[in-house]
Amino acid sequence: MFLAVSSPAPGRVELVALDAEGDATSRERFAETEFAVRAREHERDHPRWVWADTTRWYPGLLAAGVRVERCVDLRMCRLLLRNAAAARDTELARTPRDRWDEPSPLAAASDALFELEAPLPDDDPVAELYRQRAAIAASAEPGRLGLLCAADSVGALVAVELRHAGLPWDAARHDRILTELLGERMAGGRPARMEALVAEIRAALDDPEVNPDSAPTLLRSLQRAGLRVGSTSRWELKSVEHPVVAPLLAYKRLARLYTANGWAWLAEWVREGRFRPVYVPAGVVTGRWASDGGGALQLPRQVRGAVVADPGWKLVVADAAQLEPRVLAAMSSDAAMARAGRAHDLYQGMVDTGAVETREQAKYGMLGAIYGGTTGESGRMRPRIERAFPRAMAFVEAAARAGERGETVSTWLGRTSPRGPEAGYDETRTAEDRDRDRTGRRAWGRFTRNFVVQGTAAEWALCWMGALRRMLWQLGGADGDPRPLAERPHLVFFLHDELIVHTPAELAERVADALRGSAAEAGRILFGAAPVEFPLSVAVVDSYADAK
Repeated sequence: MFLAVSSPAPGRVELVALDAEGDATSRERFAETEFAVRAREHERDHPRWVWADTTRWYPGLLAAGVRVERCVDLRMCRLLLRNAAAARDTELARTPRDRWDEPSPLAAASDALFELEAPLPDDDPVAELYRQRAAIAASAEPGRLGLLCAADSVGALVAVELRHAGLPWDAARHDRILTELLGERMAGGRPARMEALVAEIRAALDDPEVNPDSAPTLLRSLQRAGLRVGSTSRWELKSVEHPVVAPLLAYKRLARLYTANGWAWLAEWVREGRFRPVYVPAGVVTGRWASDGGGALQLPRQVRGAVVADPGWKLVVADAAQLEPRVLAAMSSDAAMARAGRAHDLYQGMVDTGAVETREQAKYGMLGAIYGGTTGESGRMRPRIERAFPRAMAFVEAAARAGERGETVSTWLGRTSPRGPEAGYDETRTAEDRDRDRTGRRAWGRFTRNFVVQGTAAEWALCWMGALRRMLWQLGGADGDPRPLAERPHLVFFLHDELIVHTPAELAERVADALRGSAAEAGRILFGAAPVEFPLSVAVVDSYADAK
């Protein structure tokens, strides 16, 4: 059963019930203040909610203690279907752009006392659901596109739940970490240790006014001191011998922490013992998630000691081992790579097959194959990787060549890349222009080579989270148990191939089993009986810093 939700007027909700065939069976309107109560009653029947934006409707339900099992996020699915190569011949693909093509607004309360303009009534979600179901049915890959729409919608639910529950965060520990690393806070200035490093930098450069936070002035000062550098990047500075290098690199490391996760960040993003970032599901063209605030996808190791489970609870931290190479093995049906992946460490498995001599060679060779590296160790190892795993390498090479021709490529479930620069060029143009064209095409080929692997890895992660979310809810109590999400085992953090679950201590080992079981289920959902394993490293800890 589908339940389509919309707001026909400010403060009002329209709820349309649809049967499995999409025929309307009931229609009701009521005040939005009643929505949570109605939703709780309907959720007992396990419907699939249909709404324009999960960020519009789901936060309020969670705040009222209502957890939703399934939904269709119409705006996310519209974007996916609009761009999917498998749906390019459908009526939806030919439909002029409209409000359903607009980006999803993030749900946030207005700071204004009065809204200057009343929000427009929602467009009809039932009509849009019909359009999308028809597009999926008429597409070249209805099974895969349907699964991808469902996975993206589950991801939208998870993103709202992650923000609602929050990552347990000890602000006092964070403060101690910052003080230990940066030094005491100084009123109106840099922390003490950073200020001491500034003094060392100025002395080494014989420049009492240089500001290491200003790249142009720092570069001029470095060049006046005789350093032959063209930038202030740490990679270039590492190749230079000069007394300023050590304090300057140390300052840069501390400055990144101070700016990204210092005391100002702590005051803005941690409330009541929880860090609640804003996740953006499928915020990157590959389908990977992005963050619109808080920097959850760039949480540095230095501050992970502040992530601490509540008393009587544990953190269960899991990350997938070498996810992208394993996904490539499954997509390409490369039996040799699948056999190498039967070891928990795929790179060591590659060494055991005789493809390369060391784990380091395997790692750089494989990453070079996926990302298109042609120089350094990755370029040197690439021919050996191609001989050992020809089907996998042919797969990514085909994606790269398609990108160089200006064509699109698609992930396993059908998310499609943007169209690259035009492939052809005019031979009458200058040699410089032709070289620029070739460079651009090769760069786009590296993008499409990686797109198919990274995007499919993102799909695997969505299936992993979706299966785990179901298992955690079942672990937390029988169907109908009134306890809200945050009082059961629940997801609190996601980073591409890593998940953290916050759980009562007595359920920690069962949660670890659920993490492993959901990873295996994600592999079966995507790749069926393909002989590729997706092992995890799982740790039950009190602090994120203790996870290996």
